[in-house]
Amino acid sequence: MDLGSILGLVMGLVLLALSILISANFDVMAITRFLDAPSVLIVMGGSLCSLAIGFPMSRITSAFKALKKVFSPPDLDPSEAIVNIINLANLARKEGILALEETARNMEDKFLQKGIMLIVDGTDPELTRNILETELSYLEMRHASTRSVWDMAAALSPAWGMVGTVVGLVNMLHNMDDPNAVGPAMAVALITTMYGSLVANWISIPFANKLRVLGTDEVLMKSVLIEGMLSIQAGENPRIIEEKLKSFLSPALREDKGEE
Repeated sequence: MDLGSILGLVMGLVLLALSILISANFDVMAITRFLDAPSVLIVMGGSLCSLAIGFPMSRITSAFKALKKVFSPPDLDPSEAIVNIINLANLARKEGILALEETARNMEDKFLQKGIMLIVDGTDPELTRNILETELSYLEMRHASTRSVWDMAAALSPAWGMVGTVVGLVNMLHNMDDPNAVGPAMAVALITTMYGSLVANWISIPFANKLRVLGTDEVLMKSVLIEGMLSIQAGENPRIIEEKLKSFLSPALREDKGEE
């Protein structure tokens, strides 16, 4: 589980509630002033309706399924990928390229497995690179497609918050002859704006950014694998391969790997 994502959601809610209580001199009932069903319907319902118009339902479903990665991200460790490549390089150097076939059959990483099988089958190096880089390009496109739903949600929710504000103001102006109705109607108008801002800045934008970070990490790791597999196919020395692949890592990660 990703502790940062969980803490961000929980602490955001706690701090919001605490700020409401402090501003209301710790009147617990003050929390209820910020709960309004029509505002939720306008912001959440309106945003979902707009997403349904702007995207195929399959893409919206994929965007919600991708939230699993936000709270339980895949283990993407480029350093471990380099270790795996070096082990394969050593095996190929000692027993030949064909010895990698049996190892490849038991791999959990389908991308690495596909690349090794291409090498074992004697595929031309340039063609191998093209096949793997094409798969990587389409992976990036799928990631961008999923993120675009959350980016759109971040843009839509404040706009629907303003729609709710207009609705509240219309109701307020309609009841100007009743002073007791003006205050509650104005409160509802402002609460809807708050909901729209919260959905955008507390949920949609952070979710989109976390998916963007995870996507970048996955692309980095697969880029490491591509270069490593092509180096194995070229028969390069495992030490040379290791130094080449370490160039993908940040200086801190290089130092950590050097201590192993």
